Amino acid sequence: MLVAPGTYVESLVLSRRVTVEAEAGAGSVRLRAAHGVPVTVTAPGCVLRELNLAGSDPDQPVVRVEDAAGLTAERCELTGGRVEVLGSASGTSAAANTRLGAEDTLRGEVADPVDGGGVLVLDRTRLSGARGAALHLVGDARARAVDTEISEVDGIGAVVSGQAVLIAERLRVRDTSGSGARAKGMGRFLARGSVFAGTGRHGVLVEEDGAVELTDCRVEQSGRCGVRLSHRGRAALRETRITGPREHGVRADDQGGVSLRDCQVVRPGGHGISAAGASSVRVTDALLAEAHGSGLALAGQARAVLEGLRVRGAGEHGLRVSGAAGAEVTDSSVAGARLCAVHGDEEARLDLTGLRAVGAETGLRLRSAAEEESRVRACVFTGQGRSGVEIGAGTAVALTEVRVSGAGGAGVTVDAGGRLTMTGGTVAGAAGSGLVLEREATAEVRGVRFEDCGKNGVLVGEQVSGTFAHCDVSGTTFPALHVGKGARVRFLGCRVFDSAQDVGLADGAEPEFEDCAAVRVRTAALPSLSDRARTPAAPAYVPGGGPHAPEETAPEADGALWDQGEPAPEPESLEDLLAELDELVGLDGVKRDVNGMVKLMQTVRMREEAGLPAPPLSRHLVFAGNPGTGKTTVARLYGRLLHGLGLLSRGHLVEVDRSSLVGEYVGHTGPKTTEAFLRARGGVLFIDEAYALAPAGAGNDFGTEAIATLVKLMEDHRDEVVVIAAGYPGDMDRFVSSNPGLSSRFSRTLLFADYSSEELVSIVEHHAQRHQYELTEAARRALTAHVGTIPRDAGFGNGRTARQLFQAMTERQAMRVAELTSPDSAQLMQLDEHDLL
Repeated sequence: MLVAPGTYVESLVLSRRVTVEAEAGAGSVRLRAAHGVPVTVTAPGCVLRELNLAGSDPDQPVVRVEDAAGLTAERCELTGGRVEVLGSASGTSAAANTRLGAEDTLRGEVADPVDGGGVLVLDRTRLSGARGAALHLVGDARARAVDTEISEVDGIGAVVSGQAVLIAERLRVRDTSGSGARAKGMGRFLARGSVFAGTGRHGVLVEEDGAVELTDCRVEQSGRCGVRLSHRGRAALRETRITGPREHGVRADDQGGVSLRDCQVVRPGGHGISAAGASSVRVTDALLAEAHGSGLALAGQARAVLEGLRVRGAGEHGLRVSGAAGAEVTDSSVAGARLCAVHGDEEARLDLTGLRAVGAETGLRLRSAAEEESRVRACVFTGQGRSGVEIGAGTAVALTEVRVSGAGGAGVTVDAGGRLTMTGGTVAGAAGSGLVLEREATAEVRGVRFEDCGKNGVLVGEQVSGTFAHCDVSGTTFPALHVGKGARVRFLGCRVFDSAQDVGLADGAEPEFEDCAAVRVRTAALPSLSDRARTPAAPAYVPGGGPHAPEETAPEADGALWDQGEPAPEPESLEDLLAELDELVGLDGVKRDVNGMVKLMQTVRMREEAGLPAPPLSRHLVFAGNPGTGKTTVARLYGRLLHGLGLLSRGHLVEVDRSSLVGEYVGHTGPKTTEAFLRARGGVLFIDEAYALAPAGAGNDFGTEAIATLVKLMEDHRDEVVVIAAGYPGDMDRFVSSNPGLSSRFSRTLLFADYSSEELVSIVEHHAQRHQYELTEAARRALTAHVGTIPRDAGFGNGRTARQLFQAMTERQAMRVAELTSPDSAQLMQLDEHDLL
């Protein structure tokens, strides 16, 4: 039936198979009802084509499809009410509905709904202006929406209840005050290639026994969660991206269950994924990026199985597991979390295999009272600001083949009463001790290597018990093995290499040593490796002095300890070093000062070579400037320049702060400061935040002892070590004036000014060139404008801010390029203005 153009005020009842079509095409026919429902369908096989239908009440239906009826709406505009599809009284199609999949077209059902229940197909049709819901399926109804849009709804976009099924392909739901779609009862919502944007509440809501499948979908800017599950709701997400929800990306409560495969959750206002109650989460090859909260948070009795999960940039923890929740994590990674990469507390249990955690305050922090131990296998924790692994009081953890590197504090710590089993693996480069066992902790450690730790390799506290078998400790600053009062530990087949001292004992320590040895150790209590034909005796305790070194200790090699086994540094020309200095962004005043000092020292060297007396010259410097202004970079370059001039034998940099110099008890600070100073022999000792050694208003502080020790060492080794004290400009005056010996030795101050906006842009561009990225001209303009808006307050990081900007741009570019089918090399290198926002 063709309908002539015009506006018709009437209600239609389609009680037989019929096609109603606008004669003049889309938009030419407008049908509205004075009251009631504009179109009611009671027969199968009906078609509406290119019609505009308008309801008189947004709370009422604009189209109703009744039981056993079928309707196809093609290229129609349906406004001012909802589209309603009713089920059968007996629910005879419920079983058939459970077999429907995302590929089903419903063509046969819409022509002949044999089992009952209404059937609807929406094809290139727009629904808008409804209140409550734009599309509502009840009972055993079913519908398919293809290339259809739902918008401007005072309520929910689509509701699927009862045993109904909604199949959607390229559905677009936007600007709803409620959720984009809701599945409840036993309703199922199957969407492919669809978009849910700007919803007032959740992007997709699943309740009761509802089920949702989202494949290749986008959920954008939801007012609450991207996907929300409660009761026993189920959701399966495949190749779906959730961006910018105000709350969590995905939230599951009660007994809800959700799975994600090849999905992305980006910039959620809460957690990337949140699960509580008795809910379950399964993740395979997914990205959780830039969450304001944690990347994934589990609470209650929730369970998660995670494989190939990547967490990037969480405002709290990468993974947080609390309550009695548990997580099984395999081949996953966490980078850029602000607090912990992985955090577990209360009665949480973790099973981690092949996890890589980069950065964060702590790599793994587990404070769980769960009876069953957590297991960590073949994991890597690197670059944490504090500890790599922290095990809480009473917590039981087994570490197997775990590597911890570059921790800013201790590598692994076990609090009082904690229980550690550690087999294989390495702890390397920790600024503190490699392994710290607090009071009454227990440990069984086998085959672990502790390398290049800033303090002890293994620090055993009071009343600790356990065994260390076949472990190697090398390159420690403090005694490689320190055993506290009342500790009962056994060392079996352990070796200490390249350390100043092998064993330190407190009063009342009762360690046992069997078949242990020291190699290239300056002060050794253990026999040398060549003496292992006989069983070494335990080191004898000397009151007030730690273990006594027996006569058969391995002889000290020629030269200082730091010089043994290291190749001579490659020679560098002054021209190259000065050119490298000149390439640094900004710092014009600093460059002039350093160039002037180089010329002065060249003159001094020429006078000495000519047999003339050298003028008085102090090479020690104060670097005054805010964080991120390049102080450490220039200090490292200054040491290399002095080495190039022949004034320092190595030119290396040893960076310390108050915690590296000041001890924890009387008599500890002097040796600690001396140890740090001697590590810098032949190079530069860089004291960051040096003013902390002379805190304002603190009369009796260990920092005063550290300063006095430094002054004496600077005098005793005046030609071997250059000291650079760095910190905020105002505070450095207090530091220098705290001791008369400092003011005479630090006679020159270099001022590091904050970077200008143009210089920050240049630093970002430098990072880009170094990592083979290119900024477009639009990106450069946008970056310049953005940098100009950054407040120069206490939180401003100067060069660090520029580095963080570059990192954020590369992460956004990676997510943008990942959506391209086959990006070329130019696209892989290009950073544009969209990567900044």
